[in-house]
Amino acid sequence: MSAGIFKCASAAGSRGAGGSLRVKQDGATRVIDIHCHLNVPAADAVLRPHAAAGSDAMRQFSSPQTDAVNREQFAQIGKKLNSIDEHLIDMDAAGIDIQAISPMPGQLLYVVPTDVAREGARLTNDGIAAAVAKYPDRLCGMGLIPLQAPELAVLEMRRCVKELGLRGIEIPSHVNGRELSSLELRPVLRAAEELGVLLFLHPLGFTHGERLKDHYFNNVLGNPIESTIALAHLVFDGVLDSLPGLKICVAHGGGYVSHYWGRMDHAWGARADCREHISKPPSHYLRQLYFDTLVFDQAELRFLVDVYGADHLCLGTDYPFDMSEPDPVGFHASLSLAEREQILGGTAARLLGLNLAAMAEPGR
Repeated sequence: MSAGIFKCASAAGSRGAGGSLRVKQDGATRVIDIHCHLNVPAADAVLRPHAAAGSDAMRQFSSPQTDAVNREQFAQIGKKLNSIDEHLIDMDAAGIDIQAISPMPGQLLYVVPTDVAREGARLTNDGIAAAVAKYPDRLCGMGLIPLQAPELAVLEMRRCVKELGLRGIEIPSHVNGRELSSLELRPVLRAAEELGVLLFLHPLGFTHGERLKDHYFNNVLGNPIESTIALAHLVFDGVLDSLPGLKICVAHGGGYVSHYWGRMDHAWGARADCREHISKPPSHYLRQLYFDTLVFDQAELRFLVDVYGADHLCLGTDYPFDMSEPDPVGFHASLSLAEREQILGGTAARLLGLNLAAMAEPGR
């Protein structure tokens, strides 16, 4: 664990009676995990009977060996994934003060009928809100919306923000084959910009993963590829140009596009078909985005900080899965104090609109 301003959440004097979080005596920014998941069984019961009809890339492009490891993993983490009770214990051990919980990506099902999608989204969002209400000093929530029905998606987004108090919306890398940049989805993105709500982009395997079945490649390689394609469309189709106030945080360090924009910039300068909807180089628009720091390598972390700035980066763990960062606070120990202040809590608090002083009131 890193020393200095970020104290481990389980350190003496950091918690009051009953687990309520007190304001840290040195005024330190609290550690916020922007990338962690909760499955809502009530929504699962509604969605899963319809899921087999769709194209779940993580299951479609998977080997028997990967399937066996996944079954073992889900058996081990089932309680953590399906209820909130063990989260606080693990948060304290990892030095996490606040989790921004989002739905398990498998609950982002956009192939189901519209009425099923709406019911599943409402049950998921109600379940996330209920978990936050149980531990309001330790949790905040992000919901999901039925993007296959854009008008209903806008209505559910407004309910998430205005009625449930959720702080973000988890979105996929595509909607049943439609790019996020498609004209049909523009009203949803405009509504997100107007509401000022964070969109947390989380992929679920590569949609064309025929060559990625072995070695869990459809997650290891497929997730970054999916994010790269989704972001490239948001850039080149002009979404980030027309909606400069849109707040998007991308999981897994932004995929490959956050590290490899030079070829896109060159194409923008060399080819008219790469300048149809944007007036500036693609790298300009990438710097409007936010990324979590779930990259597992110090050199990659340093690169993200140098290129995008600590104020565009957030700590993310991918709890409770095996692809999570085992020492999230310690992973950032090599950074400067100012950089850690932003990445471990400051950026996420700003993006999520958290009133940390209010969350820290004893007895809440």
